[in-house]
Amino acid sequence: MDVNAPPRRISGEPTIPAPVRRAEPTVWRNPQRRDAVSVLAASAFSEADMRRAEARWRRFAPLLAQLFDGTEDGRIDSPLLPVAPDLGRTLLGDAPGAVWVKADHDLPVTGCIKARGGVYEVLAYAETLAEAAGLLRPGLSYAAFASDAFRDLFARHTVAVGSTGNLGFSVGVMGRALGFAVEVHMSHDAKAWKKQRLRELGARVVEHPGDYGLAVAAAREAFQDRADAHFVDDEDSVDLFLGYAAAALDLQRQLAEAGIAVDAAHPLYVYLPCGVGGAPGGVTFGLTLLFGDAVRPVFVEPVAAPCMLVQLASGLDRSVSVYEAGLDNRTAADGLAVASASLLVARTVGGLIDAVVTVPDADLFRWLKVLWAGAGMRLEPSAASGFAALSRFLADAPDVASATHVVWTTGGAHLPEAEFAAALARA
Repeated sequence: MDVNAPPRRISGEPTIPAPVRRAEPTVWRNPQRRDAVSVLAASAFSEADMRRAEARWRRFAPLLAQLFDGTEDGRIDSPLLPVAPDLGRTLLGDAPGAVWVKADHDLPVTGCIKARGGVYEVLAYAETLAEAAGLLRPGLSYAAFASDAFRDLFARHTVAVGSTGNLGFSVGVMGRALGFAVEVHMSHDAKAWKKQRLRELGARVVEHPGDYGLAVAAAREAFQDRADAHFVDDEDSVDLFLGYAAAALDLQRQLAEAGIAVDAAHPLYVYLPCGVGGAPGGVTFGLTLLFGDAVRPVFVEPVAAPCMLVQLASGLDRSVSVYEAGLDNRTAADGLAVASASLLVARTVGGLIDAVVTVPDADLFRWLKVLWAGAGMRLEPSAASGFAALSRFLADAPDVASATHVVWTTGGAHLPEAEFAAALARA
């Protein structure tokens, strides 16, 4: 079966590539990819929205600098790092391309990419409340959000979220730092240590016997009529999406500082681990606004939970889960263990995604060990997935090895020592 053939419907059932249904590693070149101009013209979002998100980040810089170590300039960003020469040769051979790491595994505040969305949405909610309460005035430094008057206001409100762990932690860290009550609904496959660190923050953790999707649905229902609360909807949040999109501006600056051209003659391949899709979708949207067709986003998913691939291959008229494709959604990459992709993201950036690569758990652990031994990078299994995908993608498309490749590592700095040792032992 040609996995790159356009999707078809047979007897009303979505057609998913056979290797994907068999949970086999797959490089799926997106047949719905279209030119950036036409996709962006039809989008509900624009560059002005991303710029407004960036402006909000800058307004809150004095607050972040005051509250959190590692953010002395008020920025939540990570370095862009070149891979070690030996590793680069292993991946690219003799091709003149380059591999870089966008090191969100070491992102300030949370040690994961979810800070870009989760922290941002809490800040957006806090700003909305403060404005409605008349606490904002011209020239006010947003460091004042840590003062008693603001905290007293926030203490009367709750921020809630459904999460497998990292988004919940990002929402929890920011919410509790401002004085909000925080409630995190978590799935059965969320790691015990992630639940514990939330409780240590003072967040209320509500556990659900079902998967991530059921936890989100339960939280959404519980908070839909609460005037004193805000639900961070990982499947359908515009603020999350735009918070992630603003990260593209950071990468654009870093590429320019490194002297890396991005244009038609110098394409940029970016490897983005994908759970429900908010983080990779937002980054994809932002990068496309800045670089157009020169950026080639590659989403990365576990073989057991390729929810974005399944959704895109099935069409966008309804939500389609990996269970419908005969898959079990069981993976060691807990942050990517999602059965159904965000339709908001699929409909917004589905036409911009160059490819989806699915990888087995064994590859995650192998690359986790390689990157620790060879580069000192401490990653969660899901954060190593980008390297596993890059290796498979270049084997499928060796002609692009001469391009610039950026692997977005999405979490790992706060991984407990025992968890990291156990992951290394599985390699």
